[in-house]
Amino acid sequence: MKVFLLKRLSKRKQKNIFVVCVIMSTLFSFYFSFYDNKTAQGFQSSPNGFSSLENTYGHITVQTEGCCEGYTLLSTYFPILIDMNGTLIHIWKSFVPQPVKMLPGGSIILGSGMKVCGFSCSDVTVLKQLDWNGTVTWSYKNWENGRARQHHDFEREGNPVGYYAPGQDFNDQGKTLVLAHQRIVNTSISIWKLTDDVIYEIDWNGTSTGFEWHASDHFNQMGFDNTTKHGMFVNPGILCDGDIFHINSMSLLGDNQWYSLDPINYSFFNPENIIISSRNTNIIAIISKQTGDIVWKVGPDYSSDSEYGSKLGQIIGLHHAHMIPQGLPGEGNILVFDNGGWAGYGYFGMPRHIRLWSRVIEFNPVTYDIVWQYSHLALNWWIPRSGENHRFFSYYISSAQRLPNGNTLITEGANGRVFEVTNTSEIVWEYVAPTRAQQLYRAYRIPPEWVPGNPSGYEFWGEK
Repeated sequence: MKVFLLKRLSKRKQKNIFVVCVIMSTLFSFYFSFYDNKTAQGFQSSPNGFSSLENTYGHITVQTEGCCEGYTLLSTYFPILIDMNGTLIHIWKSFVPQPVKMLPGGSIILGSGMKVCGFSCSDVTVLKQLDWNGTVTWSYKNWENGRARQHHDFEREGNPVGYYAPGQDFNDQGKTLVLAHQRIVNTSISIWKLTDDVIYEIDWNGTSTGFEWHASDHFNQMGFDNTTKHGMFVNPGILCDGDIFHINSMSLLGDNQWYSLDPINYSFFNPENIIISSRNTNIIAIISKQTGDIVWKVGPDYSSDSEYGSKLGQIIGLHHAHMIPQGLPGEGNILVFDNGGWAGYGYFGMPRHIRLWSRVIEFNPVTYDIVWQYSHLALNWWIPRSGENHRFFSYYISSAQRLPNGNTLITEGANGRVFEVTNTSEIVWEYVAPTRAQQLYRAYRIPPEWVPGNPSGYEFWGEK
């Protein structure tokens, strides 16, 4: 009945509902931002890194047997580490991480000095590494005009995806792959200035390794039809802000079964190749690190007459597409948060696709078969933020992480919610931020052996 009622809504009504929700969320975010900054300052002023008045941040609404016990690193207005009970373990003196990633030993990498460069895009001045006590041990800011211009993602050498994978630890002083912005003019693509997505690589000393990839250079490899090209030409990004692709995740494939099985026929799964997701174009693509060419992709069109479209259905406004690392359940499959909302380019840049619910899908990149997915369709979205009456829907940000016990940690970013589900989609752990204003860009479950002192006493993942 609920699905029937949702389908009865016309596309125009769905768009109106969506616009109202976006406006409400934005207003709430601005309203609470002053409160959040004051809260962060209060946390930082206490000697142990969190408020002396309370030792939790948010609420744990579900916690049952079957969880993958560890710590959860939250990318909200400031980096926060909590345990399975929601107890505050640590807070770092930095704001708006996009994202924050933890290394063994408790160091973190994140950006600072956020600068807005469009309606829905921004980037940071400095990418830096902090130790457990907040001391800067590494930093970089010399990509363009004294700024790193990092946005949405980065990867440190040694670990392909930025979260725990057995035997694939970060190299503390390794090379760093950075997703960044660059302002360009390309009149063959658009009449407006563009905020192009760039991937560059630097060593520990901040010297370029020579690898640099520009999305706009590969425009003709992305499979855009004339309607999409027209929309991009007259209205790139949102309200012509130039953020034409909005690439929001970038990671290495890492060692994988496909390349090991047949490095000739599956050469596009070379461990050094890079997988990206483009929110505004609905594309998941793999880039050859050797040539820069796009060697594998799905999207932007997922029509039923294409092999992958008939199996995957339309992916809309996606985030955090990556290959599940070797050593984890589902290794070699692609895991992606398929947001819904609206995305894709129609004539004059109007949204081409719309869907008012989200899903997380894991699919085989060779056959395109969906191996596992999570979605929860209900009439309610804004209230409540969790439970059976809540529709799983985050129209932007968000992520998914495969855990060593086969569960998946999902960040429903726009609702300030993180939850862990089994392979049968049972929720075994759920966290909600104090308010929806504390939106979560991305969350990671951290193994106990990476956290100094393991204060909550969890069993080390490497010993299970």
